[in-house]
Amino acid sequence: MRRTTKLAAVLSTAVLALSACGGGDSDSGGDSSGGGGGDASSDIRVGVAYDVGGRGDQSFNDSAAAGLDQASEELGIEFQESEASDGESEADREERLRTFAEAGYTHIIGVGFAYSPSMAAVAPEYPEVSFAIIDDEAAVGDNIANLVFAEEQGSFLVGAAAALKSESGQIGFVGGVETPLIQKFQAGYEAGAQAVNEDIEIDVTYLTQPPDFSGFADPARGETAATGMFDDGADVVYHAAGGSGGGVFEAASQADGLAIGVDSDQYETADPAVQDVILTSMLKNVNVAVYEWLTAAAEGDTPTGTTRYDLAADGVGYSTSGGQVDDIEDQLETFKQQIVDGEIEVPTTP
Repeated sequence: MRRTTKLAAVLSTAVLALSACGGGDSDSGGDSSGGGGGDASSDIRVGVAYDVGGRGDQSFNDSAAAGLDQASEELGIEFQESEASDGESEADREERLRTFAEAGYTHIIGVGFAYSPSMAAVAPEYPEVSFAIIDDEAAVGDNIANLVFAEEQGSFLVGAAAALKSESGQIGFVGGVETPLIQKFQAGYEAGAQAVNEDIEIDVTYLTQPPDFSGFADPARGETAATGMFDDGADVVYHAAGGSGGGVFEAASQADGLAIGVDSDQYETADPAVQDVILTSMLKNVNVAVYEWLTAAAEGDTPTGTTRYDLAADGVGYSTSGGQVDDIEDQLETFKQQIVDGEIEVPTTP
């Protein structure tokens, strides 16, 4: 109860600060507040509950934050952020969502499937509040929007890129946590690589198992896993491991290998010292999903139910920064069109 009261006080203070100055800052508890910088104004107040790693992970959470920032700047939407920590319980996540609702936030976003049980429990208690969850279709309700992606389709394309660039005929995949969602990345990656070379060898490692979600925020463990793959003969490693991916890039740099990023264009955000090892990134446009949901809300028609972002909708894709896939882009685009046209059906399980 004391934790709930404390967080509620922080959120209430943030609302007052936003009303007074429309600015943003951070407090020692890891929560931050921001306000719109554009000419538009809005009565919408958004509470964003990030997954482990939070804003600054240079991956999944940062992509969601980019959509939030765009909505804040262009639509005048006020927001408050809170970040999950390692080892959280369902009660902790429920408390985070419930405290946002109690503090008067009109729209609440759960960034990641880990919020599924907590959102399913909390949303019915606040029918006047609109909820959205990213990467989950299990939490359903009249006031819940499910924003999901065809990760397997984007992963197919970077798997094809890995196989086309591999000289050893051996590549790797590092997953943060072994869940059905991350297995979609693995399945697509394997299918894409095998479409190029049916005999290719694919090493697979997951950093942690549920309910331990620290595999999304452990660069040292990511580096160890990828180093083992490079030492065993792999020359390209794809990660779907959130903040742990930085370690995969370090391993690739040390091994003179190549790595593939995830969720955002990690060539643009990674340490410049490892930039040259990033072959491409599987783009998952969480920013687009967040921005579109909030734009519709600002127009008075908040969506509910499932919205799926696939290759046809440019919800997923691959990056070309750094120019390392320029010579194979025609082949990747052919695969892309075949998927869009239904000629290739990408599996969602390994």
